[in-house]
Amino acid sequence: MNDNVIGNTWSIVMSNNDLGETLNQTLHKIESNYVMFLQDQEYLSSNIEPSTLALSHPKFVMTDSRYFRNLVLHQPFFVKTTLLQKTKFFTKSQLPFQKALLPSWLSTINHKHVCSIDQEWVKQPQKNSSVRELEKLHFLKKYESYTIATASPTVSVILSNFNMESYVEAAIASCILQNTPVDQLLMIDDGSNDHSYHQMEKWQEHEQVTLFQKENQGKARALNDLLPHVESDFVMELDADDWLDPNALSTIKEKLRQLPKDVSVLYGNLRKWKQMSSGDVMFKGIAKGKAVKTENELLSYRFPLGPRIYRTCSLKQAGGFPVISFENGWLYEDVSVLMQLLKRSSFSYQDFTVYNVREHNASISKQNLSKWNDFLKYLKR
Repeated sequence: MNDNVIGNTWSIVMSNNDLGETLNQTLHKIESNYVMFLQDQEYLSSNIEPSTLALSHPKFVMTDSRYFRNLVLHQPFFVKTTLLQKTKFFTKSQLPFQKALLPSWLSTINHKHVCSIDQEWVKQPQKNSSVRELEKLHFLKKYESYTIATASPTVSVILSNFNMESYVEAAIASCILQNTPVDQLLMIDDGSNDHSYHQMEKWQEHEQVTLFQKENQGKARALNDLLPHVESDFVMELDADDWLDPNALSTIKEKLRQLPKDVSVLYGNLRKWKQMSSGDVMFKGIAKGKAVKTENELLSYRFPLGPRIYRTCSLKQAGGFPVISFENGWLYEDVSVLMQLLKRSSFSYQDFTVYNVREHNASISKQNLSKWNDFLKYLKR
C-alpha cells in the first residue's frame, strides 16, 4: 500500500485490490476523532450542518439510508475512529462480494452503539440497478437483521475443505456473521496442498469453531470424521466454496421447530452465482426445489438437493456418509447418504432460500459432471 498526504487529504493505493485489508492497514494511522464514509459517486448534501456531526456515549456509529428502488439499506456514514481501530473489516476473500464490506462490518456492532439519521445527508446519482445487482442488495439487507437468540433446536454446520483457499474464508465468515449464532462450526481440512488450512486456522478464536486436519481421503471420510463431534439436534452441510445468507440459521431454526419427527432431512432452494475472472460473482438465478419421496425422484433431481439439514440422530443411525466403491467414495456422498436416509424416513422440502452456490471451474462437482451417468449405472448393478 502506498499513500500520499496532501494537507488533511490522503490518497491511498489499494492493497491487492482489497478494500477491507487496505482500511485495516490505514485506520491505525488516522488521528482524527471521526471517519466519514462515502462510496463511489456519493456526495454530501448542502443541507448538512457540521454541528450535527457528533456522537456522544454510548453511540459510536451514525448510519444513513441509501435508496435503491423500494429497498432501503443503512450504511455506516460517520464513525468514531477508536471503534474502527478496534473492529476490523472483513477482507476480500472473507466476503461473497465487495459491496458486502460495510454492511458486514456494521452487523458486528452492538445496536446500542448505533444511531440512525433521518435526514438524507448523502446524495447519490440516480442508477438503474439490474436484476442481478438487486439480488446483491437484497442479500446485503439481511445483514441488518437483529440478533435472535434461540436455544432450540440446536444446529451445527459441518464443512470439509480441499484446496479452496480462494473461497473457504467466505464460507466460514458467513457462519460467523449469522444473526442467530451457530451452535457449532466443525471444520476439517482434507489434506489440502494450498494455503487453505492456514486460512481456516485464523477462525479458531471463535468459541463455536473446532478445526481438524487429515490426509486426503475424500469428502465422505472427512465428514464422517466430524460426525462424532456433532452435539446439536440438527446439522447442516456447507461446501467450502459456498456461503450462507446472514439470516440462514434463524430461518432454518424456524422451519425445524415445526418439523415432524419422522423427517430426517429439511431442504429448500439454492441461489446460484457464477464466479467471474474479475473476482466478483454474478447472480444466475434461484434453483427452486421440489418434494422428493422416492429413490427415482431423488436420482432425477436436476441439481444437488440442498441446503441439506440433517436430523443428527438419523444421520448417525444411518452410519454417516457412505464410502462406496464407486470412485473409492470420493464422489456423490450427498446422494449416497440421502438414498440411505430415504429408505427409513422422509424428507421435507420447504420454500426458502438461504444457501448460495458458487459455480467455478475448480469445483469438484463441475469437474466430474461426466461421471454422473456412470454413477447411475453403478447404482443399478
